[in-house]
Amino acid sequence: MNPYHHTINADRIFHAETAREDASSLLPPPVHALVIAAHPDDAELSCGGVILQMTSEGKGVAVVECTRGEMGSRGTPEIRRNEALEAAKILGLTERWNLNLPDGNITQTPENIAAIVAAIRYFRPNILLFNPPHERHIDHENVHRLTRTAVFQSGLAKLQVEAFGVKLPPHRPKRLFCYMQTYEFEPTFYVDISAHFEGKLRSIFAHSSQVFVPSEAKKADEPDAVQEDANAPQTLISSPEFYEFLKARARHFGGKIGVQYAEGFLSIEALGFRSLSDMLG
Repeated sequence: MNPYHHTINADRIFHAETAREDASSLLPPPVHALVIAAHPDDAELSCGGVILQMTSEGKGVAVVECTRGEMGSRGTPEIRRNEALEAAKILGLTERWNLNLPDGNITQTPENIAAIVAAIRYFRPNILLFNPPHERHIDHENVHRLTRTAVFQSGLAKLQVEAFGVKLPPHRPKRLFCYMQTYEFEPTFYVDISAHFEGKLRSIFAHSSQVFVPSEAKKADEPDAVQEDANAPQTLISSPEFYEFLKARARHFGGKIGVQYAEGFLSIEALGFRSLSDMLG
């Protein structure tokens, strides 16, 4: 068995009809941004506004989640897959994958690294967004380390990785940015998502087994309402307080740059500009 050759079998949850395969390379056109996430709702909660902003501008964005969230206190892998599919449509994604890594036990193995390498090489993004280095959930921290390793190894020609029957050529993204989750960090920069904040919320609400949905809460208060998840345990993100926290953080970040709502990001490497004129737009 060749330790430098891996075949990846990802679950392609969503594939936009507008995406067209390049017959000469057997690969789709590169996306502008790839989002790597530990769990099915990480992308929406953390950078859903930026994703919507990019897709509304005609940019290609793909999301690859590592686990099915099977260890989560609420929902099932099947429910969460359907929710991820609905969220992909709301966000206007090019594609959405799940790598089926073990939830709660993401380790730094050659196979897991190769799975992230496959995503990077298949989508060939300029920008990579992924989990931050210090987080409440250990999966988030582990996916950060896994992705950092994969970014480097993705540029190594001797590492051979296949996905969907295609041998994937080396590729490294130009920019590595971490989105913010539960723990706060000092962002390198902020992005105005005011025009897309409501859309971000809709993408989050698609994960209704996991999060507080105000409209569903109102229905539950009506007489004779049937509460299917009445016995589901409450988690941090299923509480009304977390919903208010998300809005307050986005508003706070927006205030820092003089807009209504914003998301903050950490750049792994220094950001440079060819000229101050680049900042006049």
